[in-house]
Amino acid sequence: MVDARRGDSLWYISTLFKLPLELMMDSNPHVKKEDKEALGQKIAIPGYTSTKYLVKQGDTVQSIANEFGLPLDTLYLLNQNMSLAQLNIEDEIRMPMKVKKAFLTTKKHYDSAALEQDIKELVRIFPFVKCNSIGQSVLNNPIYQLKIGMGTKKIHWNASFHANEWITSAVTMNLLQDYLLALTKGETIRGVSAMSLYHQATISIVPMVNPDGVDLVLNGPPVHSPFEKLVTEINIDKPDFLNWKANIRGIDLNKHFPANWEIEKNRKEEKTPSPRDFPGFSPLTEPEAKAMEALTRAEDFDMVIAVHTQGEEFYWGYEGFEPKESEKMAEEFERVSTYKSVRYVDSHAGFKDWFIQEFRKPGFTLELGRGINPLPLSQYDTIYKKTLGIFIAALYV
Repeated sequence: MVDARRGDSLWYISTLFKLPLELMMDSNPHVKKEDKEALGQKIAIPGYTSTKYLVKQGDTVQSIANEFGLPLDTLYLLNQNMSLAQLNIEDEIRMPMKVKKAFLTTKKHYDSAALEQDIKELVRIFPFVKCNSIGQSVLNNPIYQLKIGMGTKKIHWNASFHANEWITSAVTMNLLQDYLLALTKGETIRGVSAMSLYHQATISIVPMVNPDGVDLVLNGPPVHSPFEKLVTEINIDKPDFLNWKANIRGIDLNKHFPANWEIEKNRKEEKTPSPRDFPGFSPLTEPEAKAMEALTRAEDFDMVIAVHTQGEEFYWGYEGFEPKESEKMAEEFERVSTYKSVRYVDSHAGFKDWFIQEFRKPGFTLELGRGINPLPLSQYDTIYKKTLGIFIAALYV
């Protein structure tokens, strides 16, 4: 944050830091678009942090600016509390530092605490990212949504409906970070201008639909909680929870939507809470699913993408309710990822199924990677590369 001086406008500051004006405006919604100056207001500068520089013998403000390739006025803007005309040895001055490289560590066991920390970092460095909680899990963990873009096309992307598919959350946050970096650096991503995507589409991301389940798989039962005993009993005293897909109450959130839910209820062997596949005693009883339903109805998305593992394929049809444009999108997703396009599968009551049935708009379920869930981190880089194409294509198709 910097304090705007007399004559400073968002346009001037964006020019000074070589940033798109749209990112400055979206990072500072408290400043009116028509304001010719933002005197006295706190201004966020996306894609930058600040560091301290210790003045050496012979330094001048101009020589420091030249040494680090900075416009001179950036130093004056960041150091209004001191005189830069006469520097003294060991004075500390603030220096703007452009964030040029990825800084999140997502290639790891990725639980809800890791997600929350990474969201805080992204919002701090890229304040044009809007973050809110769409609801809470059974254990009162927030279910976060991140929104980016100014386009009229509204895309939704979610991950970790299933607990042991937590790698989808890690990959999603990595995709988002690289998109944000491309925006503030003025770069292309997979040959497409990041700013053109920002203009064209607004993307909503729920990076972890099932935080309780993810934490259970990675960290074990919640201690000092009624669910500590419950999940152990549901898990039939197995030594770990690696096969757990459900939420903390043993309900499969992606078998829990009112799209032929009764079919899943009748044919599934699981008739009571289970680590996987139990669709519940009725649809939409769980807070995580309710939050996703409410979000989807409120936002009126043009397309949704639910990210799962595994199989290196994606599903895009449901009972003939999918619109004609879904096929064209599926062809593009297949081209940019090499994942197999599958129109119909014998499955019901999923989030994608419900969305297509309810809204008659394109919906996709991606199955990342190959193997047995939870997929090992050794697949992370390959998964990321193949998924990036779909992430970008979703914004421009």
